[in-house]
Amino acid sequence: MFGFSPKLPITEEDRLWVNDGFQRLEKLLGRRRMLEAKVVEPTAEDFPDRYDQSSEAVEMLFSRLCVYMGVDRKTIQLEIFPDEVDELRDLLPAWSSDRGSHAAGLYLHAHERERSDETERRMVVALRSTLLRDPLSLVAVAAHELGHVILLGGKLMKAQTTDHEPMTDLLTVFLGLGIFTANSAARFKQFENDRKIGWSMQRLGYLPEPVFGYALAKFAHERNEKRPEWIRHLSPNVKSDCRNSLRWIGENREYVTLAEPIG
Repeated sequence: MFGFSPKLPITEEDRLWVNDGFQRLEKLLGRRRMLEAKVVEPTAEDFPDRYDQSSEAVEMLFSRLCVYMGVDRKTIQLEIFPDEVDELRDLLPAWSSDRGSHAAGLYLHAHERERSDETERRMVVALRSTLLRDPLSLVAVAAHELGHVILLGGKLMKAQTTDHEPMTDLLTVFLGLGIFTANSAARFKQFENDRKIGWSMQRLGYLPEPVFGYALAKFAHERNEKRPEWIRHLSPNVKSDCRNSLRWIGENREYVTLAEPIG
C-alpha cells in the first residue's frame, strides 16, 4: 500500500568514488573486459580441482585464477610465507600491503629482484600460509594480489596513487571475482578454549561490505543483469546491501550509467 524508495547502504562520497572507479578501470582495461568477464562462483563447476591444502592444489587454484583474471601465469612467481614475516620483510622490502606484519598477501615488482636468471625477474605474489586452511579467503587474497599484477605490474597505475589499494579491490569486482573479495571483507569465526567461547572477526581487503555491495550492484547493472543468480553466493550483509543498491540503481539510472553499450 505504501511505497518506500530504496536507500543506498553507502554515503554519497562512496557512491561517487565507486562510479569514478569503474570509469577509471574502463579507461585502463576497456569496457568489454568488464562486460565479458566471467562471474566466478564458489562452486565445483568453477573450481573442479580437488583442494587439500597441498602445494599442488594451491598451484592449480592460483593458475585457474590467472585464467579467470586474464593474467599470464608464467610471469608470476608464487610463494607461500609463514605468519612470522620479519625475515620476509627484509627480503621483500617493497611489499604492497600497508598492514605490516598482518598482511595476508604481498606483491613485488619484477624489476626489484633483478638477477641474471629469468625466474628472478618475474613478479612475485606471496600468500600467507594460514590462508591455505580457508580456500575462500585464499581466492580473495590471491585475486587482490593478481589485481596488483594487472595494475602495478602492467604499469597502468602507480603504487603512489592514494587509492590504489581500494581500486585493486574494485578491480576484482570489475573482473568477476567480487563474490570472494566481498564475502571476505568481514569474516567471522567461532573460537573456543579452556576459558571462553566466542567469535572473532578477520577483515581482509580495503573496501567495507556496503561498498562491495554497491559495487557488485553496479557491476550487474552495467552488464544488464537485472536479477543475477550469483547474488545467492553473497554473505547475508553483502547480499542485502547489493539488493538494496540494485533497487536504488533501478530507480535512479541517470546517476549510474557508465558508458554507451558496445554494439
